[in-house]
Amino acid sequence: MAASTMIPEHIAPRARATPPHAPGFVWGASTSAFQVEGAAHLDGRTDSIWDVYLRAPGRTKDTAETACDHYHRYAEDVALMRDLGLGAYRFSVAWPRVLPQGRGAANEAGLAFYDRLIDALLAAGIEPWLCLYHWDLPQALDDLGGWQNRDIAGWFADYAALVAQRYGDRVKRFATFNEPCVFTLFGYGLGWHAPGVADKAALHKAIHHVNLSHGRAVDVLRSHVGGASIGAIHNRQPCYPATNDPADAAAALRLAAYWNDAFPFPQHFGRYPPELADAVAPYIVPGDLQQIARPVDWFGLNHYSPHYVRADSNLIGAGFGPAPDSVPRSSNGWPVVPDGFRDTLIDIHQRFRLPIYVLENGTAATDVIDPSGHIQDDDRISYLKAYTAAMEQAITAGADVRGYFVWSLLDNFEWGAGYSQRFGIVYVDHATQRRIPKASARWYADMIAAHRASNDPAGPHNRAED
Repeated sequence: MAASTMIPEHIAPRARATPPHAPGFVWGASTSAFQVEGAAHLDGRTDSIWDVYLRAPGRTKDTAETACDHYHRYAEDVALMRDLGLGAYRFSVAWPRVLPQGRGAANEAGLAFYDRLIDALLAAGIEPWLCLYHWDLPQALDDLGGWQNRDIAGWFADYAALVAQRYGDRVKRFATFNEPCVFTLFGYGLGWHAPGVADKAALHKAIHHVNLSHGRAVDVLRSHVGGASIGAIHNRQPCYPATNDPADAAAALRLAAYWNDAFPFPQHFGRYPPELADAVAPYIVPGDLQQIARPVDWFGLNHYSPHYVRADSNLIGAGFGPAPDSVPRSSNGWPVVPDGFRDTLIDIHQRFRLPIYVLENGTAATDVIDPSGHIQDDDRISYLKAYTAAMEQAITAGADVRGYFVWSLLDNFEWGAGYSQRFGIVYVDHATQRRIPKASARWYADMIAAHRASNDPAGPHNRAED
């Protein structure tokens, strides 16, 4: 292992508190294919909607052509994970890498990459958690209507079958989608993300077709993978009115319906929230809601901060306002409100009664390499301390939280922000691809080690049992 993958012992003090979790709690880290893999046009991979979207004038000057070069450097990254003591790694498969046209002929070179990654993880004692979709729809399918085309539910089911058949002998943890509320609202409603559409009908079609695709994929995974443990990953945030204006209060309720409920409600309860029901109704065919509400094994949560909502003239009548001046903010302006994380975990437990895995939580920070070559990211450590403490409070209050995955392992490509925001606990010099574990990496490793020493004496890579 290269020296650059070692975590300097002196960077930060060792964790002193042991989280009060039961043995088997999963500690991990998350990434996504588009944000870390690079190799954008190697070995048969074709364009995703994000490749095309980023080429348009006025987008970020950065590209994900190389990203963190995880495609070539996965072995080094797995060694980093092993040194951190991670029990699990959540990654996504790039749909256009394994199915260049989104359907039809599979790409063996692309499939073989994930074979190598999965095998390396298992050899290191790290459990692979595979997410089928993290925003990188093949452009070939978008040309056919993408998420606006009802046929995509069948295309996605076929893709899920390919992945399940190829990797289901080694992978048991599967997520269907990552943050469907974000890629539908931003991609089809507000036009801020790929494919850059802002149309009310497109938004509601996309919401329903993603939900239908989820249900179809759950059935496919169950049929192909014995012992599969399946969920979806939702970005769930409290939506607070930005002011005392009644219009902002109404807007907060509307945003909460799109952001928090548009996917968990039909997937778990077989119905859309009242605020969306009429808008989605034209696209529902008899039997759809039963197909969507397939039983799953856990609820995946991504959480960073609350939203402060104001009335807006956009197509949902709700926009993102500033946080009150009294609320601390991260380096990229996101509010830091650990109590909101605690309350969200308790609310999910009370509503959905499923084991909860936190599959993204973290913060951007101003990371600078000091003269000794180290990165002392105290702001990130403070954030992680506060948010993991809030998680402990939720567990004490009864929330069935069984795992925590930091976002992110690496400083990756942050969509429209390019490389300007660093979320990783490992610094990536994007000019050289050198990896440098930050102080937060040592803090996280030490917290994991302290927890295992207290609760998990049988072994460092225990896996949760649902």
